[in-house]
Amino acid sequence: MAMADETRRLIRARDEKRARFRRYGRDVKKRLAETWRKPKGQHNKLRRKIGAKGPYPKPGYGSPVMVRGLHPSGYQDMVVATPAAMADLDPNVHAVRIAAAVGARKRAEIRDLAEKAGFRILNPGPAAAKKEEEEAGSDE
Repeated sequence: MAMADETRRLIRARDEKRARFRRYGRDVKKRLAETWRKPKGQHNKLRRKIGAKGPYPKPGYGSPVMVRGLHPSGYQDMVVATPAAMADLDPNVHAVRIAAAVGARKRAEIRDLAEKAGFRILNPGPAAAKKEEEEAGSDE
């Protein structure tokens, strides 16, 4: 799919203005994850929105409605666990991500069906990369 210029521009704008909201105190205590948690402390500087303490989630950080939830490639990211799940998808709109719990045999089957239908596969797996290297080596 050739992505429209406006969509490409909006995705680029979304990625440029995106803030990384990280948990306050994560650099002091090693056991704290970086995932965002709202600061609740009475004297917490980030809760009081003192600017140098980092960005605080608020309106204005949202992405444009036209590209909200889209993969950076411009496709809608769809998780597929069975080959039958691809029947309702459109290769011009959707990109396929194979579910993590899918085994090697079914993963290969889904990958083959997706390639025939013209879907973009976001996580083809190591077997596909190895297969592509072998094909490139045999051409030489």
